[in-house]
Amino acid sequence: MKPSPRRPPALPLQLDLGPSPGGCGLAGHASLHGRVREALRDAILSGRLPPGERLPSSRTLAEDLGCARGTILLAIEQLVAEGYLTTRPGSGTRVVDTLPDDLLVPRGVAGRTGPSPAAPVLSRRGASLAAARGEAAPLSDAFALGRPALDAFPRETWARLLQAEWRAGPPASLHPLGEPRLRSALAAYLSAGRGVACSEEAVIVTSSIRQSLRLLAELLLEPGEAAYLEEPGFPGLAHALGAAGLRTVPVPCDAAGFSIARAQSLDPGARLAVVTPAQGHPLGATMSLENRLALLAWAEAREGWIVEDDYDGEYRYAGRPLAPLHALDRAGRVLYVGSVSKVLLPALQMSYLVLPQTLVEPVRRALTGSGGFASILGQGALARFIAEGHFAAHLRRTRRLYGERQAALVASARDLLGGVLAVPPRDGGMHLVARPVAGAKFDDRRAVEACARAGIATTALSPHFADPARAEQGLLLGYASVPERAIVPVVRRMAEALRADR
Repeated sequence: MKPSPRRPPALPLQLDLGPSPGGCGLAGHASLHGRVREALRDAILSGRLPPGERLPSSRTLAEDLGCARGTILLAIEQLVAEGYLTTRPGSGTRVVDTLPDDLLVPRGVAGRTGPSPAAPVLSRRGASLAAARGEAAPLSDAFALGRPALDAFPRETWARLLQAEWRAGPPASLHPLGEPRLRSALAAYLSAGRGVACSEEAVIVTSSIRQSLRLLAELLLEPGEAAYLEEPGFPGLAHALGAAGLRTVPVPCDAAGFSIARAQSLDPGARLAVVTPAQGHPLGATMSLENRLALLAWAEAREGWIVEDDYDGEYRYAGRPLAPLHALDRAGRVLYVGSVSKVLLPALQMSYLVLPQTLVEPVRRALTGSGGFASILGQGALARFIAEGHFAAHLRRTRRLYGERQAALVASARDLLGGVLAVPPRDGGMHLVARPVAGAKFDDRRAVEACARAGIATTALSPHFADPARAEQGLLLGYASVPERAIVPVVRRMAEALRADR
C-alpha cells in the first residue's frame, strides 16, 4: 500500500529559542539567523523533525518565531549547505533522509564500543580561566547581571526595521569600523544625549567591550606594561588586559571612586587606566570631580590613556545622567566605551568606542588586518532605530521602568530578607548590592549556589576583588529584566533558599 504523504508539522513549531519572548533570544550565538539555525538543527537531531518531515514555509516560521523572513531564509540556507535540509521545487523544504551525524561513528549506542575520549589537558592559564567562570548560570534571568528588560523591547518596531534592511539587500562591502550609517547615528546620539562630542569617523563599532579593551591595550602599550584597574571591578576587564599581555594593578576605590594618587602609590609606571566614572562596577560609586580632574592631568602629563567604560551611564534615577569624563577631556587622552547590548538587546553583541582622531587610522588598520570587527548583521537596522528616535524613547521608557523595579526590589528585600541581607537603593544602574546584615555568617559563593538551585541567577560580590584579603561579602542582584509583579515571588524563593542553606 502506498504510504500517505507527510503533512507539515503542527504549528507553531516548538523550537527552543531561549528566554526571549520574541523567539530570537537563544543564548550562546552571536546572530539571529545563527540562533534560529541552531534551534532547527536541535529539533532535527532530537527527532522532533524526523527524516523526510516538511518544514513550514519561511513566512510562517518568521511569524511564529517573531523574526524577519530573511533571518529564516539565512538559517535554512545554512542547514541546506550543512546537509540537514533539502529543497525541491514543488516539495518545499524537508529534513534529509540521512543526517550528516548518522554518517559518523555512533556514540552511546548499545553494542557499539569505541575509544573513550581523552580528558582535556588545560594549560595553567586555561585551568585558571575555567575555574574563574564558575558554574553555568541557571535558565532563569531573575537577578542576572547585565540583562535589560526584554519584555519592554519594541520587538515589532525592530522586526520592521530589520526586514527593511533585508529587503534593501546585503551591504556591498564590509566595514571594519562599522556600518557608516550606524556610526553616524551613534555620533549624533552621543553628542546630544551623553555629552560626548564626536564625529562619525571617531566612532568604532565592536562586538564587545572586552574586544575594544584588548584591541586598545595591544595598540597603545607594550607587553609587560602596567594598567590600572578599579577594585572592586568587573573581572572580565582584567582578563582582557591579561590576554593583551599587560600587567594589571588593582586600585582600591572608595566613595569618591578611582584615585590616581592612590594608583601611583601602588605602581608609578602605568600608562593606562580603565575606569567607570559614572557608576563604578559593582558598588556604584561616582568618581568625584577632584578625582576626575586629577586623572585627566595625569594622562596628559604622562602621555597616558584613560579608557572610560560607560556601561550603563544612561540609567540615573535622581536627576539627569552624569556627564562622562570624556566631556572634560581637552588633551585627547580619553577613549570612551559603551554598549548597545547591555541597554537594548544582548543578542546584538554590539558595543562601540569613541577614539581621539589620532587613533582612528591605526585602529582601522588593526581591525582590517585581524578581521575582528563586529558582525554587520543588525547594524543597518540599529542605525535606523537610533536615527528615528526609537533608541532615545526606549531609554526614557526603561529609565522609568527600572526605577520602579528597583523600588519594588528594595521593598521586597526589606520585608522578606530581613535578618539575612540588607539591600539599599541606588541612584542609578541596573543592579543592587545585597550585603549580609551585621553579625550574620555569610559566604556569597555558597549563597550563589543555593540561589541557583532555586532557579535564581545571583552573582557573588567577593570575586570582583583581585585581593582576597580585601574581598567583601555580598550578592549582586540585577533587577532590570525582572517584571515588577515577579519580584516578590522571586525574593521570597531566594529568602527560603538562603535560610535553608544556613
